Formats: sequence, structure tokens, C-alpha cells
Amino acid sequence: MSQGKGFGFGLGKMKELTEAFKKAQQVQEGAKQLQEELDKLEVEGLAGGGLVKVFLSGNQEPRRVEISPDALGEGAEVISELVTAAMLDAYTKSTATMRERMEELTGGLNLPGM
Repeated sequence: MSQGKGFGFGLGKMKELTEAFKKAQQVQEGAKQLQEELDKLEVEGLAGGGLVKVFLSGNQEPRRVEISPDALGEGAEVISELVTAAMLDAYTKSTATMRERMEELTGGLNLPGM
């Protein structure tokens, strides 16, 4: 019969578990705040040397598109390509920003997939 073993956790393990739960709660609270910050953030994607600009939130929510009058003479196909390129640029920047902020938030926790 084992004595004082409980669930197989020693006091040291229980303290580690408690600390892990505290860190997880801090990350959860930080993630909520980060989500709010990313929603307010505006990321600009450019194409054609700035002829087309696409704006997304930090959460990749589309905000607006600006097309320079100089681009209008290029035709629908070119404008379509420029808008697509600007969207990709904004998406890439937004994703990188989100990843950097998540790494700051979870730094040192060695979470899988981060």
C-alpha cells in the first residue's frame, strides 16, 4: 500500500501544475486582449507601386480598398490583378503581425503549433 502518494503527484509536481494553470490563464487573458488589439489594427497591402491599396484588420477582416485614378486607365484585368496582389500583401503582413504578437504572448511556454 502506497502512502502519501495521492494521485502520483508529489508536492513539487502539484506546484508545477498550479504554475502551468496560472500561465495558461494569463495566456488566455492575453489572447483576448490581443484579439481586441488586432481588430483595431489596420494593415496596408500595396500593389503597382501604391496604385492599389488594400486595408485589413490584424485579424484579416477586410476594411477597404483604394484604387488610384491613375490605375483606372489600365483596364479591368490589370486592376483585378493589382487588387489581388495588394490583398495578398496585406494578408501576408497581417499574418506575420499576428504570429509575432502570439509569440510574444506565449513566449517560453513551448506550445505546440506556435
